[in-house]
Amino acid sequence: MSPTSSSRRRTLTAGALAATAALVAAGVQFSTATAASGRDSAIAKAKANVSRNADLFGFGSGQDLQVKDVIIDRDGTQHVRFDRTYQGLPVIGGDLVVHQDSHGKLKDSSRAKGHNPSVKTTVPAVPAQTTAAKALAAAPDVNSATSEPQLVVWAADGGARLAWQTTVSGLGKQGQPSGRVIVTDAATGEEIEAFDSEREATGTGHSEYTGDISIATTQQTNGSYALIDPVRGHTTKDAHNLAAGSVKASSGTLYTDADNIWGDGKKFSTDRATAAVDAHANTAWTYDYYKNTFGRNGIKNDGKGATVFVHVGTNWDNAQWSDACFCMMTGDGNGTTDPEQVDLDTMGHEMTHGVTSATANLRYSGESGGLNESTSDIFGTMVEWYANNSVDTPDYLFSDQSTPPWLRRFDKPSLDGSSADCWSSKVGRLDVHNSSGVGNHWFYLASEGSGAKTINGVAYNSPTCNGSTVTGIGNQKVAAIWYRALTVYMTSTTTYKGARTASLSAATDLYGANSAEYKAVAAAWSAVSVS
Repeated sequence: MSPTSSSRRRTLTAGALAATAALVAAGVQFSTATAASGRDSAIAKAKANVSRNADLFGFGSGQDLQVKDVIIDRDGTQHVRFDRTYQGLPVIGGDLVVHQDSHGKLKDSSRAKGHNPSVKTTVPAVPAQTTAAKALAAAPDVNSATSEPQLVVWAADGGARLAWQTTVSGLGKQGQPSGRVIVTDAATGEEIEAFDSEREATGTGHSEYTGDISIATTQQTNGSYALIDPVRGHTTKDAHNLAAGSVKASSGTLYTDADNIWGDGKKFSTDRATAAVDAHANTAWTYDYYKNTFGRNGIKNDGKGATVFVHVGTNWDNAQWSDACFCMMTGDGNGTTDPEQVDLDTMGHEMTHGVTSATANLRYSGESGGLNESTSDIFGTMVEWYANNSVDTPDYLFSDQSTPPWLRRFDKPSLDGSSADCWSSKVGRLDVHNSSGVGNHWFYLASEGSGAKTINGVAYNSPTCNGSTVTGIGNQKVAAIWYRALTVYMTSTTTYKGARTASLSAATDLYGANSAEYKAVAAAWSAVSVS
């Protein structure tokens, strides 16, 4: 896993889904055609009820009804929701609901304030260009903005007047999609109302690795929900199996959903949103770890969120960070034993490559490359400890969920058959994923100490290269020291000897040169033969 330089979605309408759910709850057996037929019948009868009761509904010449939703109760009662138009223009505040029995007889009604939407003219005195310019000026917090006016009948306050409803779309302060809707009188240009077009919401995710979880989503102007985190700024997209080398920031498709319930919680899931749930949630955990632990505001510490791509490549058993597209890319595993690469420590690992790039920028070769990989392993693991999820319990086994039983481990890295436990002059010639073992082993010893112990149900037995006994100081302290060393003292060509010096300087800054923490860091480095 390295940095680089540079199920079919549901297509039923909300109304059809609601009607279907009601029939299922009643234990009714039905075909798709039967459900559609019942919906069509309810709509036709509701329209007839509006026409027959025109005074009640304020329905008159020039108006039309547009079906928005249909709900059929267990006893057959029908609730048909309409939006209204006047001479082809949307009527804001003119919506209504017709409540009728199973035979279509009117029982009651629910109506918005716009009872009579007729206006004297549908020709605006204020031109669209003027309105668009004023709307842009009224939304200064939306960056790279575009302005799209729409002529409407504004009846939300009970009256009716011709108005411009202008949507300003662009980017928020964290780089996330953002927007503002400004409503102005089409005769005078007076502002009537303004509100955000993107609304924060909390969705329910059925994840592959961490159980049922809440995820931060954004409600869009059409009522659907998108995997856009409005707080942290990251966006999650389906790459549609585009090869990693071809992925750009503009690639893929943003995940959207009608009911804000995502995924099915299965491994090797055919529901393409399941991997997105893990990726979206685990990116949030990573962001929160850096923010709440170190005060770091995003990968580059500039408040901007990344783009996260799932379903990259075909049977691509990997994940990758790219500076070029400022994005994370995750594959679907090997298709047989390894599922999607979106588990918590893997996502934390990839995001950390971006943090390293924005700070010490450790070269991805030789010993500095091993330190780059080790840094991502360390902080990916710390994200897991920070989240403290009951399904994916914290451990020192990197990528144990997506690459069972683990891809790399910290207590004795050589157990994978390739990684180094101890430093030697040959370490720099190893693949960076294997030379990282020295840093990972140091981190474990400094955190937990040497010898055998069981942590969260996992048995570890960490040796030392010099035969010493090391007492750990806890991973939170070691991570704090490593973060300061990375962001303050390390450079692009730092070696393991340089990392020892950097981390001791960081320990001095944080805890003092004569502290137990300083001594533990030094002892752990000596224990992996770095002096």
